[in-house]
Amino acid sequence: MKDPKLQASVVSDLVLLSCVGLRPVLVHGGGPEINRWLKQLNIEPLFHDGLRVTDAETMEIVSMVLVGKVNKDLVNLMNKAGGTAVGLSGMDGRLLMARPNPNSAQLGFVGDVDRVDPTMLHPLINNGHIPVIASVAADEAGQSYNINADTVAGELAAALGAEKLILLTDVAGILEYRDDPNSLVKETDIAGVKKLIAEKKVAGGMIPKVNCCVRAIEQGVSTASIIDGRVQHSLLHEIMSEDGLGTMITA
Repeated sequence: MKDPKLQASVVSDLVLLSCVGLRPVLVHGGGPEINRWLKQLNIEPLFHDGLRVTDAETMEIVSMVLVGKVNKDLVNLMNKAGGTAVGLSGMDGRLLMARPNPNSAQLGFVGDVDRVDPTMLHPLINNGHIPVIASVAADEAGQSYNINADTVAGELAAALGAEKLILLTDVAGILEYRDDPNSLVKETDIAGVKKLIAEKKVAGGMIPKVNCCVRAIEQGVSTASIIDGRVQHSLLHEIMSEDGLGTMITA
């Protein structure tokens, strides 16, 4: 998301996959862009346990940046690359209903996914469109929430009955030894992942990613992969090659 060349690489991969008959759905956040706008408005970004503290003023900016800018920039890039993208947020068509995070006293308007209704996505996907979804949703009372994009992707993958969930991140995947880039875990199952967490080999920001993959698989998604989005065409490598690129988790 930070590097225009890598962004263009991911976009062209998605368009190519769509052209050869796969049906991708892209879910995005936009942390760096949100931080940039907060700083322009002299608002200091705050984080608690890796999640953005989101008061009412920050929530307004999160919505504006994710839905109005990042989402439309990605849609524009995809359309320029030859795809037919449709930009949405969790609020559109009641695609996602949010609920407050259990730590809402510390985090403010940071939410979890309460339920997913993918009805509106099926005709788009079946007609060859690529849905591009910003990870913002509202609760029954209409209050907006900022939701972790990995969490949204996992819940949407399960609701759509997706074959595969892929999280693009800025590390190679799950490393057995955190400081050794050559210790990449190429494939593991849910039991193996839980063992790695218990042994504290998966820690920090990787834990929510791994938990999101496990939850998606437990709800019927066949495989979930965590791959290095900094590598050009990592998405194509993961889907089209025997070896894949990052860590694949299976049931």
